[in-house]
Amino acid sequence: MEAKIVYYFYPIFLISIAIEVYLTRHDLHRNYSLRESLTSLAIFVGHNLMRMLFAFIPYGLFAFAWQYRLFDIPLYRWWSIPLLFISLEFCYYWHHRAAHEIRWIWATHAVHHSVNYFNFSAAYRLGWTSVLSGNILFFTPLVWLGFPPAAVATGLALNLAYQFWIHTELIPKLGILEWVLNTPSHHRVHHASNDEYIDRNYGGVLIIFDRLFGTYAEEKSDLQITYGLTRPLRSSNPFAIVFHEWVRIFSDVVRSKTWLERFRSMFGAPT
Repeated sequence: MEAKIVYYFYPIFLISIAIEVYLTRHDLHRNYSLRESLTSLAIFVGHNLMRMLFAFIPYGLFAFAWQYRLFDIPLYRWWSIPLLFISLEFCYYWHHRAAHEIRWIWATHAVHHSVNYFNFSAAYRLGWTSVLSGNILFFTPLVWLGFPPAAVATGLALNLAYQFWIHTELIPKLGILEWVLNTPSHHRVHHASNDEYIDRNYGGVLIIFDRLFGTYAEEKSDLQITYGLTRPLRSSNPFAIVFHEWVRIFSDVVRSKTWLERFRSMFGAPT
């Protein structure tokens, strides 16, 4: 579920991609694969189609939570927007962390991590099965507590829009900002499949919850980053990329001999 406000950022995204391609034109083999970028675009189109097709589910959950809300949090108070921002960031951290630690949710998020070249086009490689994974459940409690559904949806959309610019190798470390914000340096670590980096830096806009909960890792200048999944995907077929982890889950469930094994195949840690 995202607010339509994100559409206003699309021209900025397109200009940023063009600038990135221009600045890396002498080193495209390292930063870009045209085939991979076009595949990401096809996956993004599918993501939006699925989001529109199943929009009634997150909207219905928000409406239900709003109907039974505990409080009414007015947005005109000086503290309400900052509280919504930090609350969204807290929920996003735990959603993102769960997406790496629970295979059922990872099956959707793995699509985003399947890129082998880290650039702006990686930002919009997004899974089609977020409704099936239950992603919206991590943000529904904010509505139940009393934040208006439209405010939560808008805040989440802006959070995701912010994350576009952190998908690049061109921007170096940003000094003191590295202590508070999620930056390209932090997100390069997040997308790495190196043992030293894997499953780190889950924040959206901020990095403070990673520092608080022990999931922070700093990018090292002497360690070459390997991007992509620990079992790299070389396919350019959007359907193979989108559903590859679901197929593996189904296969593991079929081979399981006990209900406990089946449960772990679906909701245990990704393998």
